[in-house]
Amino acid sequence: MEHLQQSFTVQYNYNVFFTSALFAVDNTLFSDFLRQLNPAVTIKKILFIIDEGVAEAHTGLTSEIKQYFNQYSQTQLVQDIIVIPGGELVKNDTQYLDRVLEAINTHGIDRHSFVAAIGGGAVLDMVGYAATIAHRGIKHIRIPSTVLSQNDSGVGVKNGINYFNKKNFLGTFSPPVAVFNDELLLNSLSDRDWRSGIAEAIKVALIKDLEFFEWLEANATALANRDREAMNYQIWKCAKLHLEHIRSADPFENGSARPLDFGHWSAHKLEYLTNFEIRHGEAVAMGIALDTVYSNLSGRISAADAQRVIAVIQALGFELAHPLLQVNGANSPILQGLEEFREHLGGELTITLLTALGKGEEVHEIDADILKQAAELLQNQAAQHSTTTVL
Repeated sequence: MEHLQQSFTVQYNYNVFFTSALFAVDNTLFSDFLRQLNPAVTIKKILFIIDEGVAEAHTGLTSEIKQYFNQYSQTQLVQDIIVIPGGELVKNDTQYLDRVLEAINTHGIDRHSFVAAIGGGAVLDMVGYAATIAHRGIKHIRIPSTVLSQNDSGVGVKNGINYFNKKNFLGTFSPPVAVFNDELLLNSLSDRDWRSGIAEAIKVALIKDLEFFEWLEANATALANRDREAMNYQIWKCAKLHLEHIRSADPFENGSARPLDFGHWSAHKLEYLTNFEIRHGEAVAMGIALDTVYSNLSGRISAADAQRVIAVIQALGFELAHPLLQVNGANSPILQGLEEFREHLGGELTITLLTALGKGEEVHEIDADILKQAAELLQNQAAQHSTTTVL
């Protein structure tokens, strides 16, 4: 019998803008973007969802948004600006997804209108997922409020929520129509959250760009001390490397290769096991340390190069190890996390390890004995560092 075959390509385009005071009435960037994207005569709507932590830290934000749209009225602002909790709670409890979907329905947000999310990565993930599944896709705009979301998660193409106690079990690949990185939103971050996002810069530098890693080595102290110029460059460079990878590789992850998950397989498990008391970036920093030392012990990189990575992680103020990352037997949580990651990838484990600083390779098996040794070495080095710091 004959058969029919279909093939087509869909092109995605979006910009990542870098600005300051996005909703100041003399900053026309947001208005100009909406006008360019919606040249039609009919007025479209925009619904804002704001991370509760952002709303509390920037108490005048909702008023600024309303004043802004009074000034630039070509897009109709939904006056009911929704505030929801930030952090993994918003991805773990489906009541928040339902609340966004209900608002989309109540306010008549159609496929030509916009849903804009202001917040950290978890809020952006959940709102992006809601926008994607409503009407088979509403235009969503991301306004990241953390270092982690401005340099990594917010500029990517993934959305999702947690389900069955598994991170991002429900999700979509759906690019935003634009990302707006406002440097002023970072002012209210705690030192812990300021630092946390830098882990993703270490990750992408180690697998993509030796020169950027060397810059991080030279500027680790400045970054830890909240130097604005250093942070702005780190965010821009990290976002650029992530966008280049998405464009040139496998944006919708049809294969098993996921180099941007370097250091992440153990981090995802650790986040869950600690009920997300450990920040994503903190877990990633420990995951990077673990995979780096494993890369050394398995003969891929030198001990000296591994120690350079460890030194940067410690200079930024990250912990190197956690008891739950130790291998204490076949039922150790970290080994369970490895199997869950294998399942998430479709059955074939694919993990990136370092062959040099700035270059990675894919492996399909992890030796539990070497992993145990790597975890123990990091635990010992962390204890020595802690003692030295106290003295």
